[in-house]
Amino acid sequence: MSDPMIDGQTGGEPPEGLYRFDRTVNKRVPSLADLTEEDFGFFQEHGYLVIDEVLSEEEIEDGLDGLTALIDVPEFDNVMYESHKFEELEDPEGTPADDQMPYVRRFAYFLEHEERLHRIAHKPELLDVISKLVDGEPDLFQDMALIKPPGGREKPWHQDKAYFDVSLDAPVVGVWIALEEATAENGCMHVIPGSHNEGPVVHFSRRDWQICDTDVQTDKDVMVPLEPGGVLFFDGLIHHGTPPNRTDTMRRALQFHYTAQDAQWVDEVHPGFDSDGKDVYC
Repeated sequence: MSDPMIDGQTGGEPPEGLYRFDRTVNKRVPSLADLTEEDFGFFQEHGYLVIDEVLSEEEIEDGLDGLTALIDVPEFDNVMYESHKFEELEDPEGTPADDQMPYVRRFAYFLEHEERLHRIAHKPELLDVISKLVDGEPDLFQDMALIKPPGGREKPWHQDKAYFDVSLDAPVVGVWIALEEATAENGCMHVIPGSHNEGPVVHFSRRDWQICDTDVQTDKDVMVPLEPGGVLFFDGLIHHGTPPNRTDTMRRALQFHYTAQDAQWVDEVHPGFDSDGKDVYC
């Protein structure tokens, strides 16, 4: 391993009360086969949709094995390590891939290097759902794996469209796939239902590129715990975040972003997300 990528965000503990742990999403679809038009209407209104069983046990295993295998792929260098944990890794080059995983925060742009992960991202039944959510032929434009190892840090509240140079009018759908159980304790996803209807919100560079803590509608926060193979579909404008992992277990998940193939791309993100030049503080 040479010049490993280390997460450069400042991190730090989130303010007390920023996440609620007393309310869980109550709308869940058992499987892809159970989807109805009413469920797609729910997504449009609330900005998210949970399906409990999307991946098979074999696909879950493929996902976990595929991520571990990436660490040893010589031409793949898009592994990011937790800054506060990487220091504990005494001999990075001599540490087996399985033993490096507890120090990893993120993988990105790996599909051309791992056929097992490529198959998951292009699962036909998954793409059928996405085509309805983006109202067109899906274009997969970002692939990531989000690792929350024991002690893994928070991902503060944000909107994913604040990171993408895609037209504000173009639909963007995130697909968050649990490869291991995602719980309240180990950092499952939290969402603010309906917040995608409010448009872009100014983001600031604090613990990360994020919505200001004081602007988060914490009274509307709901948790999205998932079993392995479960999926959260979410709108690119919905407010969402994940608290720290307070357990001694790993929480590994895949995250893909899709838009329609005819979506318009722009030179920069919408100014509504950006605080530059504005007399605002956080």
